[in-house]
Amino acid sequence: MSGRQPDQRVRTPLSLQRWERVTFAHWRYPAAVLRAHVPPGLELQTFDGSAWLGLTPFVLADLRGPGLPAVPRWSTFAEMNLRTYVTDGEHDGIWFLRVHCGRRLVSAAFRAGLGLPYHYVPGVVGTQGGTTTYLMGRSRVTVDVGEDVGQDVEPDALTNLLTGRWWAFTSHLGRLWRLPVEHEPWPLRGARLLDLRTDMVRRAGLPDPEGRPLVHYSPGVGVRVSGPRPAGS
Repeated sequence: MSGRQPDQRVRTPLSLQRWERVTFAHWRYPAAVLRAHVPPGLELQTFDGSAWLGLTPFVLADLRGPGLPAVPRWSTFAEMNLRTYVTDGEHDGIWFLRVHCGRRLVSAAFRAGLGLPYHYVPGVVGTQGGTTTYLMGRSRVTVDVGEDVGQDVEPDALTNLLTGRWWAFTSHLGRLWRLPVEHEPWPLRGARLLDLRTDMVRRAGLPDPEGRPLVHYSPGVGVRVSGPRPAGS
């Protein structure tokens, strides 16, 4: 289930990494629109009568296999994903609508090997004072986590639903799969969106979201990712 703690331990990870300088921007979204993008076998999750669309830019750092060192420079890169939230009836997870990734090999491997909607898009992330800016292709996201807004947040039920996810679902080779993830609870801060310019939503076949987003920021967590297993098992 979604929440502060992982569903289960990842005892035999396939990859280790860190997710750093993470921004979560979420909009209420018409459930009927998102449901059309969710495959059979999964149900779209709602909260307070609304589905949610999330845009999450971050730095993926020190990507490596167990027992192996990270490759200097290559193992750290920008990533940005567009997502919504689903369940298979037993496991709550993420359904990725589109992912932009700053490493060509990683994008190709995740797309061919797992069926995830990865696309190679060069990107950079810069932080100055309390402001972080993510640049990926035609997307530009700037958030303020300065002292006036960047106070620590104690997650409520909605925040846990949107950030505390321990499975990613994918459809590949005619089957639905789930990938387990484990990390410590997110340290979250309040944040304010200063600038948003992106074509990811429309390229995913969705209308642009409306209204002010709910925004959180995290300095990051260490992550353990295991191999895929059939959904429903």
